[in-house]
Amino acid sequence: MNDERERLQEILMETPAYTLAYEDLNLLNRDELRPIRLQLELMKPEMVQQENNIVSTIVVFGSARMPEPETAAAELDRMQEKAAAAPRDAKAQSALKRARKRMQQSHYYSVAREFGRIVSSSCQMENQCEYVVVTGGGPGIMEAGNRGAYDSGAKTIGLNIALPYEQRPNPYITPELCFNFRYFAIRKMHFLMRARALVAFPGGFGTMDELFEALTLIQTKKVSPIPVVLVGREFWERVFNFSLLVEEGYICADDLDLFSYAEDAAEIWRLITDYHARQPTPRQPDHFP
Repeated sequence: MNDERERLQEILMETPAYTLAYEDLNLLNRDELRPIRLQLELMKPEMVQQENNIVSTIVVFGSARMPEPETAAAELDRMQEKAAAAPRDAKAQSALKRARKRMQQSHYYSVAREFGRIVSSSCQMENQCEYVVVTGGGPGIMEAGNRGAYDSGAKTIGLNIALPYEQRPNPYITPELCFNFRYFAIRKMHFLMRARALVAFPGGFGTMDELFEALTLIQTKKVSPIPVVLVGREFWERVFNFSLLVEEGYICADDLDLFSYAEDAAEIWRLITDYHARQPTPRQPDHFP
């Protein structure tokens, strides 16, 4: 009788209903629990950053497909050999064209890395956690920004996102500040909550999404003004005709003052420091209404 009783108790204790609610992953992943997941994604990175004394950040956006110069050069050499061996192969010639373009673009990796180094070596001294470089945590420009901070021995943050295809964090993020998000919306809130500047390098849909959401929040005064620096004026002016938006009446002429252009790391840093030198009081972290 006692054996049967204990067996039944063991069966009950192994049922999903008996599992503690916060340990029940099947429960937490149900559609009805979305509000709880959103709240957890907001709270966890916030609490961890507070524990690490992260006071302010500088956000670095840009393409995940941007190679470092050494990688781009090696790829160009390979594509040149293939194209030379098959001069009538359209695919080989097209691949060579893309490799040349990547080689031209790769200098942005160097600029982002140098900027991360300048910011971190200037602001993270004696355990002060001001102007911590934060990126989306992936490869390309994101890796370069984190890598520059890593080069200087500073803390640096990565806000990764879970995607249908595999994404791994780049190796230069401070381990205790390497986060992973399910929801883009909460991730973008964390980009801006402590931001003292936003630096956007050339990129694709993700870069544009993050940039224009930030500009919209600044334009509508949902967040305090911060300097927004677009790196590579030729690229940005080819992609977007901002003056046309003014001419057509879709934005005001003053909205063009929400951002500025830079070409190298020193110029980016000068624009940011000049902007904050003109501010009467330090900007406090934004807590969205």
